[in-house]
Amino acid sequence: MGDAKALPALVRRRYREGASIAVVARELGVSKTTVQRHVPPRERRDAVAAARQRHHNRAGQPYEKALRTQVVRLYRSGRPQQRVAAALGISVQALTARLDPSRRRSRKEAARLAVQQRGELLPRDEIITRCVRGATITELGRLYQVHPSTIRRRIPDDLIRPRGRTPQPRTRPRWMLADEEIRRRYRAGESSYALAREFGVSPQTIRARIPDAHWRGRPAAKAPAPPPRPARPRPGSRRMALPIPDEEILTRYRAGRSASAIAREIGVDCRTILRRIPEDERRTHRQARRLNRPAPGIDARSIRALRARGLTWAAIAAEVGLSVKTLRARM
Repeated sequence: MGDAKALPALVRRRYREGASIAVVARELGVSKTTVQRHVPPRERRDAVAAARQRHHNRAGQPYEKALRTQVVRLYRSGRPQQRVAAALGISVQALTARLDPSRRRSRKEAARLAVQQRGELLPRDEIITRCVRGATITELGRLYQVHPSTIRRRIPDDLIRPRGRTPQPRTRPRWMLADEEIRRRYRAGESSYALAREFGVSPQTIRARIPDAHWRGRPAAKAPAPPPRPARPRPGSRRMALPIPDEEILTRYRAGRSASAIAREIGVDCRTILRRIPEDERRTHRQARRLNRPAPGIDARSIRALRARGLTWAAIAAEVGLSVKTLRARM
């Protein structure tokens, strides 16, 4: 009975010291629900504070101190994080959490250290032997899965072959070429490429020493002359003669005929008719559209009569040839 009365006080004391609910329940041999029931609600820690307290409690344990010491020692030796985590059997995130942020390596430093350690494991004697036998630096880098510059640093300078082609010695300098000999041998039938190979020059150099009259190559193609441009009538030239005079065109236009209809009757372009009409008498676009497409003569009274017969707006629009919007606007 005395133990039952002392249990709440013991639970509160251990919880206030920083122990978690699980630790208190394990120490006292009760369930976590019992521990939570004896801890006042205002003293219970939230999830973040509880996690922080668990981490603080775990850091003080001997096992955690020994693990942190090993992590720091192996990390300072220069090993990458992945190898240290694999050696200790923990994750990279757990390894990073146990390191001081000020002592963590940057990405650039970690990459340089990884390349350096990988280069130290390369067999230098074997690389030199393969290079002497004819292997290139690029092929060796692809074989050992490193950059060619890493292979280059492990080969002595006297074994590095120069890049590019080996220059071929000239049989005769250019300024010592005998033009007469070149022309004589070219007339005898030798090609310019054979002469260029023998004298150690380019075929263009041989071509420059042979007159055009003796050259057997294809002549240069001449660009065809452009076709003559058709003559355009200059501004102010005489107008086109029409079958009807300009006064007749203006009379028909004032009577209500469109320029397109007049041009169709005469057989000319519409713009030709418009040039015969003064600008102050030309119709606007809206006037021309209204003239070319006259609306049916239906007023509001007719529309109401059709509606009284029971026709819908769509039926009336189909009957009179107008849109429903136009019909509603005329009401």
